[in-house]
Amino acid sequence: MRYPEHYVDFLVEFHASRDYFECHEILEELWKSDPASPYAPCWLALLRIAVALYHARRGNGAGAVKLMRKVVPAIEPERMDELGLDGTELVRQAGEWLAERVQGGGADYRDLDLPIADAELLEECLRRSRARGLEWGSDGRDAGEAVIHRHLLRDRTAVCEARRRSADAKARARKG
Repeated sequence: MRYPEHYVDFLVEFHASRDYFECHEILEELWKSDPASPYAPCWLALLRIAVALYHARRGNGAGAVKLMRKVVPAIEPERMDELGLDGTELVRQAGEWLAERVQGGGADYRDLDLPIADAELLEECLRRSRARGLEWGSDGRDAGEAVIHRHLLRDRTAVCEARRRSADAKARARKG
């Protein structure tokens, strides 16, 4: 497969488990691992789409709209094409999703499917979702509370400790 493993994993989570929090985690790792990559803006746009959907599904329509307003103009259709998506269609769909939220006051949630144009990529994603017992194209409203409210249920001990160490280091540097 010519695509990064993390990207394929992201697509499976995005379309089959609808675990948008996990989608963010997967692509953030890819994005941060090579910030100079010509695909870094694509990884950021895709992970922001996942986060916008996460917010929308949890009822935070304002947060979803705010984030998607950043995403739509930042999508690079040609680069998305290189990643096996239909970049022009992605811009159209994301713009339509955003317009629906704006016109409806940010309320109603609906999934957004990324337009996978590469047949081999799609087949690999389908194979992986079947192997995990996941239904491709499942309804994100049926993902379950543990997925829908994932950020509230995760163990944040390591994140909090890292933030505390960073704040302590900054304070020491200021005292310097």
